[in-house]
Amino acid sequence: MGYNEERPFLPDSVELSCKSEYALLALLELTAHYGSGEPLQIRQIAAEQNIPDRYLEQLLATLRRSGIVRSQRGARGGYLLAREPWKISILEVVICIEGLESQTTESNLGTKSIGGTVIRDIWQEAGQAADAVLQKYTLQDLAEKRDARRQLDIMYYI
Repeated sequence: MGYNEERPFLPDSVELSCKSEYALLALLELTAHYGSGEPLQIRQIAAEQNIPDRYLEQLLATLRRSGIVRSQRGARGGYLLAREPWKISILEVVICIEGLESQTTESNLGTKSIGGTVIRDIWQEAGQAADAVLQKYTLQDLAEKRDARRQLDIMYYI
């Protein structure tokens, strides 16, 4: 597979997994309802974001154990963000879901050669740059970008 100008090659450490995408979509839904203080049930989030219920249940359990969301029991129970959306970075979510300390993956190259060391150093730098971008953005930023995109789409169709 060669270089593609439309979609340049991205190392595995930069690609978004389905698990992380679903978790971010669920959190985006919780962010949209943050101001109301009302919990959302799994079926509500799943229906709105087109995520399988059982899969979402597992993701929310992981996010709860990491202190990103909290659950509320009872007839009007469900899930809420555990903290303000502007205090939860995208990197924190990805690390929680993927179970990684860093998005930088170790290459299979040995450090026996100078060339291999140089390649690994650059690969790690690329992963650190990706981490920096993901750390910079919060759930609040994601929600604001989504809302701005919706406004553009509305204006485009008028």
